[in-house]
Amino acid sequence: MGGKEDKGDKIAKGGALGPRDRLLIHALSGDLPLCPRPFQEIGSSLGMSEEEVLEALEGYRRKGLLRRFGAVIVHQASGFAANAMLVWRLSDEEAQSVGESFAKLPYVTHCYLREVAPGWPYNLYTMIHAKDRERLLGMAEEMARLSGTTDWLILESVRELKKESIRYFPDSEKGKG
Repeated sequence: MGGKEDKGDKIAKGGALGPRDRLLIHALSGDLPLCPRPFQEIGSSLGMSEEEVLEALEGYRRKGLLRRFGAVIVHQASGFAANAMLVWRLSDEEAQSVGESFAKLPYVTHCYLREVAPGWPYNLYTMIHAKDRERLLGMAEEMARLSGTTDWLILESVRELKKESIRYFPDSEKGKG
């Protein structure tokens, strides 16, 4: 990451992370500082330059460790009052292709294939958000038509109890690396 490096500071060929990587990823997994140069501030707190932070991020991207950097909008405050998880019962082949088509829909924010559980036969899970319940139900009906199945459920959210980004390598904060 530039400068004098400790052994293990660079990402190893197998994708292993060194102590410095873990500290940086931990710092980046929380909220970014609200300032003109957040990567400079994060780097400074870790004894790195802004350039070193950005180089590390590019390295993580090239290695496939970082897919994207995004912002989380509080959907309720931005006008999206209705949301639901839709669960679908499909054959494995159907689930793969239907899941891929659902993932392309602009209102689907999460789309996962999962193993079925005893007493719960659903294997495809999607999360959708809408301005109101009527629009939400319209989206669900559109997805049902696209899927070709009648075996699906809407699990509407009643209340949000917790929502936060994952904090990677929490022990790094305590200097355990």
